[in-house]
Amino acid sequence: MNDAPTPDPLFDVAGKVVLITGGSRGLGRAMSLGFADRGASVVVSSRKYDACHALAEEINARGGESFPRACHVGDWRQLDGLIDDVIERYGRLDVLINNAGMSPIAPSLLETSEALVDKIIDINFKGPLRLTALAATTMAATGGGSIINISSLASRRPTPVTTAYSAAKAGLNALTQASAQEYAAVNVRVNAIICGTFDTDTTAGFVRNPDILTSVVEPIALHRIGRPDEVVGAAFYLASAASSYTTGSFITIDGGVAP
Repeated sequence: MNDAPTPDPLFDVAGKVVLITGGSRGLGRAMSLGFADRGASVVVSSRKYDACHALAEEINARGGESFPRACHVGDWRQLDGLIDDVIERYGRLDVLINNAGMSPIAPSLLETSEALVDKIIDINFKGPLRLTALAATTMAATGGGSIINISSLASRRPTPVTTAYSAAKAGLNALTQASAQEYAAVNVRVNAIICGTFDTDTTAGFVRNPDILTSVVEPIALHRIGRPDEVVGAAFYLASAASSYTTGSFITIDGGVAP
């Protein structure tokens, strides 16, 4: 794959079937490309088929294996079909990365509408909950697997402008630990990556704004915003044999935000 070096057997993901929600852009795109370049079969999923298809074509053109599958993870009714289609194509699912999410900023708690709360909960918590159950059940039938939840520093350091989002991601953290306990007996590990601020389309409004960038990076020890590809190594670890004794755990990638 693109003349990539032979991976360390401990971190080898070649041959694994990896489903990444929100996989067509941002952190999801970086992980989709990273896993595909190292020999995994990657199912790129997001709400927009065209975006999934474009990335899958890019992956296939560079010698990888990818399958585009549109799915709105906030719609419970679509999730069974997503897992079914992965199994129909590949016969198994080894890694699920619950990456899809949304983080709108509300002007105040009073002005946060019920519709917005429902949308935030559906995408950041309810969808991952259902997909975790479906994927773990499927993985159990083929010897086990790994589920990786992409959480946020906001889950541990909530602010008034991200109240609902922070609460949803805190729920995702609780889901991580509880489902790790439930599925350990069938060799399905569940872990989470707690992400700080990364330069993605979602965060472009402030990370690419020179007027506020200084205040954004000030509490970060490395004094910069993260690149999307800098989450990939942690995902490899959690998806591979290197993390065989790791479940119910959290890896924080935030550049060293001051406590």
